[in-house]
Amino acid sequence: MGTKEKLSVTIDRETLEAIDSASRACRISRSRLAQEALKLWLKKSTEELMAKGYEEMATEDKEFSELALQAQKEVLPCPSFRSSFHTLAPESGQIL
Repeated sequence: MGTKEKLSVTIDRETLEAIDSASRACRISRSRLAQEALKLWLKKSTEELMAKGYEEMATEDKEFSELALQAQKEVLPCPSFRSSFHTLAPESGQIL
């Protein structure tokens, strides 16, 4: 786990009493209880940030795909040509 460092925090009395109560009930030190709580908070925060990032990436990907589709429609001459352009032969992988 590595070297331990000291941390001094100021909290309200009710929180301290709840920490002391939980510490006694779980038979662990206040320091260990605080460390576990902070680890859980960091994990949750990281997961929330990652979820937000993935949602933003999905939005960006959707917007990009819509732009690409619009560009394709502008470049390819007619609807029947566009649909046949994307039809691949199953075995050869060649465009039909």
